Amino acid sequence: MAERVRVLLVDDEAPARSLLREYLGAHEGVEVIGESVNGFEAVKAISEQRPDLVFLDVQMPKLDGFEVLELVAPEPGAPAVIFCTAYDEYALRAFEVHAVDYLLKPFGAERFRDALQRARTRVRDRERGRRLVPLLEELAARPAPPERLEVRSSARIAFVRTDDVDYAEACGNYVLLHCGAERHLMRETMQALEARLDPRRFVRIHRSTLVNADRVKEIHPLFHGDWEVVLRNGERLTMTRTHRERAQRLLTGRL
Repeated sequence: MAERVRVLLVDDEAPARSLLREYLGAHEGVEVIGESVNGFEAVKAISEQRPDLVFLDVQMPKLDGFEVLELVAPEPGAPAVIFCTAYDEYALRAFEVHAVDYLLKPFGAERFRDALQRARTRVRDRERGRRLVPLLEELAARPAPPERLEVRSSARIAFVRTDDVDYAEACGNYVLLHCGAERHLMRETMQALEARLDPRRFVRIHRSTLVNADRVKEIHPLFHGDWEVVLRNGERLTMTRTHRERAQRLLTGRL
């Protein structure tokens, strides 16, 4: 089923609004939430009702269509707009204000359908953008992945560059870092370490193994959906079916 689009009709001529309602009635997922007969009413309705799409006449009493947009466009969530007018001289200006389409009266059902489809796409893309905002804000607030890890013992604090880590292996409440010929035991869980490291470089291939994707040389299928991961130093690790999909997406871009 098509996504619901809330529509406001703005035209000072009743027959024009009636035709728009008729055309809209032939399409699923469209709800006409109101009508305005002049520019002042349109500004008020857009601000209060927050429509997804406005069919907007150009020449109207009190405020014309472009003046309406000047008043509402700065607001967050401004609607998609389709101009409907009998005058073709405003077409260029309409697209300069990012209108979805420009319907020149009289227009038919097929031309209307094409305009409505463009508007649906605009509304859908805008909603996706809205949903991405909290995610982008969360990502921006996260600290940058560390370039070094602290390995504490009773005698000292060692610093290990994340670039030097081949893979990490869970050992209860500890993690063993494999760095070439060196081994470093950290008092940290695998889950906590994974959350700190760059997910574009380090990927879980097993509930007990987190690997540096840059160290992987090749992978081979085993049995029951598991794979063997061969590192550049010759070490062989197991990638389980549970972690295979995400791991393979990252690893295939690195091999």
